Amino acid sequence: MKQRMVIVGLLLVAATGCVEVGEFGKQAGANLLAATGMVSHEQATSLIDASVKISSAVQELTPEQEHYVGRTVGATILQRYPFYDGPQATHYLNLLGQTLVKSSGAAETFSGYHFAILDTPEINAFSTPGGFVFVTRGMLRLCKNEEMVAAVLAHEIAHVELKHGLQAIKTSRLTSATALLAVEGAKSVGSPEFRQLSSLFGESIQDTVTTLVDKGYSRSTELEADRTAVQILERSGYEAGSLVALLGAMEQVNREASDFAFLKTHPAPADRLAALQAGQPEISAPPLSPEWRHKRFGVALGNV
Repeated sequence: MKQRMVIVGLLLVAATGCVEVGEFGKQAGANLLAATGMVSHEQATSLIDASVKISSAVQELTPEQEHYVGRTVGATILQRYPFYDGPQATHYLNLLGQTLVKSSGAAETFSGYHFAILDTPEINAFSTPGGFVFVTRGMLRLCKNEEMVAAVLAHEIAHVELKHGLQAIKTSRLTSATALLAVEGAKSVGSPEFRQLSSLFGESIQDTVTTLVDKGYSRSTELEADRTAVQILERSGYEAGSLVALLGAMEQVNREASDFAFLKTHPAPADRLAALQAGQPEISAPPLSPEWRHKRFGVALGNV
């Protein structure tokens, strides 16, 4: 019961969001927490003060905050997938990515865009808030030319431009804010009960990141990114049909493999392809890649 009262007290304060908490509200919250007997009034007041600061997390994120959210998610991805140490391939991916970024609606982020390769045969790609983009070796092997690689990157850049990652986080922002409050408060209080609370809330932060990476976006969100990716490709000098070729290659894998991991976080490629062409029937598979692009592609990614 006492733990429940503590949790309720923390939730009530964190839930104030952008509403300013007056001294009366702070004292009332402190009295509620102190009444549990688990903390002193001084400790309760400290927790309330922390909650007021943490509550800003439920407001719109600044570019700097978006960067740190994305960096945290990126670090989590790198805990699951090893980083591919291939300087030539990584340089090529960043050269291509930075070119596409210039044609996007979010060409500038707090620390710029960063592109990296994940050392796994799984066919997938991820982008986090703030412009951290990861592409697996499996996805790069699927791509037969530079145009298809550009389509992968354009789609992920579109997610960043449209702030899809932040939209996914917003639904659980209050939980995350409360989690941060509980973790920091538990560290200062140090009681067994609060250490347990710290562990529980710490796990909820990990759950939020896991949901963002593993669950994936909705079908409508992915289709919105596809449409925006086509615009980025065309502005960058690539055929819009590059994305059609990519989706076609993924659909071929889907038909041949029963455990296509990409489908865990994305709609079926055939559905995306049909939706894309229904909205833009003029889009078709691109012509063969120019010789200079094909050569550049082969030199950079031939050993990936």
